[in-house]
Amino acid sequence: MADTASDLRERHRLSPLSYAHEADLTNFPKHESVTQAKENELHDGLKFGHYMLAGSVAGMVEHMAMFPVDTLKTRMQMLASAGGSRHSTVSRALVSIVKSEGAVGLYRGIGAMGLGAGPAHAVYFSVYEVCKQKLGGNEKGYHPLAHGAAGALATVASDAVFTPMDVVKQRLQLKHTPYRGLTHCIATMLRVEGFGAFYTSYPTTVIMNVPFTAVHFASYEAAKKLLMEVSPDKVDEEHLLVHVTAGGAAGALASAVTTPLDVVKTRLQCQGMSGAQRFMSSSVVDAVRRIVAEEGLSALLRGLRPRVLFHTPAAAICWSTYEAGKSFLSDCD
Repeated sequence: MADTASDLRERHRLSPLSYAHEADLTNFPKHESVTQAKENELHDGLKFGHYMLAGSVAGMVEHMAMFPVDTLKTRMQMLASAGGSRHSTVSRALVSIVKSEGAVGLYRGIGAMGLGAGPAHAVYFSVYEVCKQKLGGNEKGYHPLAHGAAGALATVASDAVFTPMDVVKQRLQLKHTPYRGLTHCIATMLRVEGFGAFYTSYPTTVIMNVPFTAVHFASYEAAKKLLMEVSPDKVDEEHLLVHVTAGGAAGALASAVTTPLDVVKTRLQCQGMSGAQRFMSSSVVDAVRRIVAEEGLSALLRGLRPRVLFHTPAAAICWSTYEAGKSFLSDCD
C-alpha cells in the first residue's frame, strides 16, 4: 500500500540526516548571534558619537573638580617669571590666594575651562577609541605601541580644540591679570595680539602632550591588565576600582615625566602678563635655555607637586566617569 503524503513527511522529519540538517539550520542563527555579540563587545557596542558624549562629560567633570589645584600649579610656575619667590610651596600658594583673593581666586578662569574641556575631551576620547581599534589595540592581549600611538594621535587633534581656551584660562588664573573676565580676555587678545596668540603655545603643548598621552594611555591599559591578572575573581574590566586605580597611576606617572614641558607651555602662554618675561619666539629650546640660564634647572620642575596632585585624582575621575558613561550609553541602546 502506497505511503500517504503525511507518512512521507513524518519519515523525512525523523530521518537522522534530516534531523542533523534541521539542527544545523537551527543553530546557524545562534552561531551568527554569538559572533555578532563578540564583535559588539570588541567595539563596546558603541558608535563614534557615543565616545564623544562620554568623553565630553568625563572631561568636564575632571577639570571642574580639580580646577583649584590647576590654579595653584599655574601660579607656582609663573612666580619667578613675574618677580615672585622661587621657593613657594603648594600650601603657601594656597594660603596666599585664599588670604588675598578669597576662595573665588582659586576658580578664576573656570569659564574658559568649561568651554574648552568638553569639546576637547569629546575629540580626545573618540579619536583614541577609533585609532586604537584601527591599530589593533582592541585585539586580545596588551598592545602598548597601539595604545600609545592612538593616544598621541588623539592629543594632536584635541589640543587643536583646547589650546585657545587653555591660554585664556591660564591668563585669567594669574594674580594680577589685566582682564576683567572671559569675554574681555578673548576680545583684548584678538585686538592687541591677533588670532595667533591663542596658538602660540600649540607646538609646545603638542610636544608635551604627545609623550604625556602616550605614557598615560599605555600605563592605563597596562595597569588595567595587571589588576585583572592579580585578582581575576574580584575585578574585571568594568569594575570601578580598576578604572580609578589604573587611571590614577597613569595620571601620576605621565604628569611627573612631562612637568618641564608644562612649565615651558605655561610661560609661553602667559608671557608678558603681570610682569612676566617675554620670549623672542615660541621655540621650546630657546625658552628652556632662557629659563635655565636665569633661574636654574630646578625651575623646570616648578609646579611638579600640584601637577601630580592634579593629574592623579583627575585621571581617576576622568577614566571612571568615561567608562561609566560608556556603560550607560551601551545599556541605553
